[in-house]
Amino acid sequence: APAGAAPAAVEEQDEFDVVLEGAGDKKIQVIKVVREVVSGLGLKEAKELVEAAPKALLEKVDKEAAEAAKEKLEAAGAKISIK
Repeated sequence: APAGAAPAAVEEQDEFDVVLEGAGDKKIQVIKVVREVVSGLGLKEAKELVEAAPKALLEKVDKEAAEAAKEKLEAAGAKISIK
């Protein structure tokens, strides 16, 4: 195998998806934070997103935005993964 093939596979990821895995026990708090994190959502849309978990909340955002959203949502009791 050519020696130049390996570094291309180790390319650092610069776009992340924030995925809501579950709302936990504090569903209402999580819905409020989802509305805060995902711009333009009404109460009904945020509730549907939370109830449809696992569901991507943010797609193709930078690492800082993904980490900030994860921190806020986990503080509210949600289970979050970043992919």
